[in-house]
Amino acid sequence: MSSSASRSPANGSVTLQEWQAWGTNSPLPTMVTDIVDQMKALEIDIDAHMTFGGSGGKLQGDFKVQEDKKHRATYQALGDSEKKLQFFSARQIACRLLGSRGYLCQKCWLPFEDCMCSRVMPCSLWRGMRFWLYMHPKDFLRQNNTGKLLWQVFGVEAATLCLFGITEQEEIMWNTFKHAGKNNVWCLYPNKNATSKSVQEAFGQESSADQKCTQLMTNGDKTLNFILIDGTWSNSNAMFSRLKEHAKSIWGAEDLPCISLATGASAMHKLRPQPSWDRTCTAAAAIGLLSELQLLPEFTSYGLDKRAEAVEDALVALLEALTTRRLRMGRSITRKVRHSRDIC
Repeated sequence: MSSSASRSPANGSVTLQEWQAWGTNSPLPTMVTDIVDQMKALEIDIDAHMTFGGSGGKLQGDFKVQEDKKHRATYQALGDSEKKLQFFSARQIACRLLGSRGYLCQKCWLPFEDCMCSRVMPCSLWRGMRFWLYMHPKDFLRQNNTGKLLWQVFGVEAATLCLFGITEQEEIMWNTFKHAGKNNVWCLYPNKNATSKSVQEAFGQESSADQKCTQLMTNGDKTLNFILIDGTWSNSNAMFSRLKEHAKSIWGAEDLPCISLATGASAMHKLRPQPSWDRTCTAAAAIGLLSELQLLPEFTSYGLDKRAEAVEDALVALLEALTTRRLRMGRSITRKVRHSRDIC
């Protein structure tokens, strides 16, 4: 099915099984189900069917016009900024869930004719670390999203999805962080306004890495938690600010421990350019972290280089699947490079 063709979602509400099949083990968000039910009711009220199509699978037709008026009125009536964020995120996710039914593979988020699942080789992640994909709702079910590759390779327990503004998932993530303690939570965020350490500075011999590794071998709850902000760079500031606010409410400190990587541009720059060459896609950031940790004596025995290779292979498979699709549809396989003062 062409991405430009209109399609109607299957009838019925979103079930827990359907929700978790998209790459999560969290409960089904209440607000998402409420919005889906409201959209289904609106279909009956105005006697117009939901249709999706075009780039990103957006709502189309008469239903879009009426639903747009309704959701804007609801949003404006919410006086609290937190409630507005929760509503915005839930609606984005509800629309993407409905628009992707019967069109995208639930594992790789590609159209069925371009499914790359058979090319992904799952493997276990070292039990002493865990990835958290803190994803913007506009990146949820996005075909060229690379964060999804981490749970395809490592599983949803080792690489856990947390959607920005979705209360149920954010509570799960922060409850885990509170139990782990601030010293075991790190955010990969190459922002000049954020105080960050290199992998060597954070986990090298002169750091407390030796103590951390000893703890990891004796206490399974002292897992190193790494947050990967998974969204466009224009959205990442708001996401990072929200993380800092939560961190302050728990630990009373403004700063959230951050790591900067020596990673260069990834292959995905060909299809999804970043604002500057020191910024890279989510999967490449994970590859960089695993590779840099592997170089440290404290981590050499955990086989992190093999895990990095598994993610890199999945990233190559995704790039090839997206390239093949673009060629088939007669679209360019290169994107304009965005100019930035950060580019030499």
